[in-house]
Amino acid sequence: MQFLLNLPPPISFFVVSAITTSFALAGLYLVRRRYSADVLKENHEVAAIIFNAFGLFYGVLLAFVVFVTWSGYDDATKNLQLEANEVADIFHITSVFPNPAGETIRQTLMEYVTSVYNDELKRMSQGEVGLHSTPAMEKLLTVFYQVDEKSVPNSEIYAEALKRLNDLAQYRRLRIFAGNDTVPPVVWLVLLVGSVISISYTYFFGMKNIRAQYLIAASLTVTITMILFLIYVLDHPFTGTSKVSAQPLKDVMDIMQKD
Repeated sequence: MQFLLNLPPPISFFVVSAITTSFALAGLYLVRRRYSADVLKENHEVAAIIFNAFGLFYGVLLAFVVFVTWSGYDDATKNLQLEANEVADIFHITSVFPNPAGETIRQTLMEYVTSVYNDELKRMSQGEVGLHSTPAMEKLLTVFYQVDEKSVPNSEIYAEALKRLNDLAQYRRLRIFAGNDTVPPVVWLVLLVGSVISISYTYFFGMKNIRAQYLIAASLTVTITMILFLIYVLDHPFTGTSKVSAQPLKDVMDIMQKD
């Protein structure tokens, strides 16, 4: 279903909602063919109480999962911004490093951010990036650790640059962690089964105006489907048209090219 993430959000939401609504209305049609409105009305009082209680529990669960996935999406955005910020800080701090070490570090930083922007984020969307260091990161660490601390005019500047480098590696790991699916399969199972029960429950309320009942069932189906698909989108922060913006990396690249 990941191909839906690559479509514009309005189109992907429409496709998913259209498919689920078609199944929901087909189910309602079959039930109303078998049972008349008068037969279904006999269970209205009990069914309404159970439906209200179930709807409350399911709504709370949906709200909680949306909150968790949105928080994860927000964390992914912040980690990418912090990663870009650390690159910019290291680039400026190492401007006082003696050459050729300083120039080599800055050039390697440029290679690193270019690699993340042009290659790593794309491979993350396909689930191909692991925690192991990329060649660009390995080269950056190697070059930095080869710098003679005594050659730097200010030891505090060297210590700060080293701290920033470690933070950069940390934010890269956090970015990769955030790219992994955060909603366990068992939670998806509960959400999907709950949605089927919620929609199916509307079949057993007998309304004389069948068109109104079709409209109610369709509205509930579209609402639940949009929320579930929203959770799916937020659970893939680096995939599709709604992915986390890589503009901070592009801005840092522009800054480094001008300096």
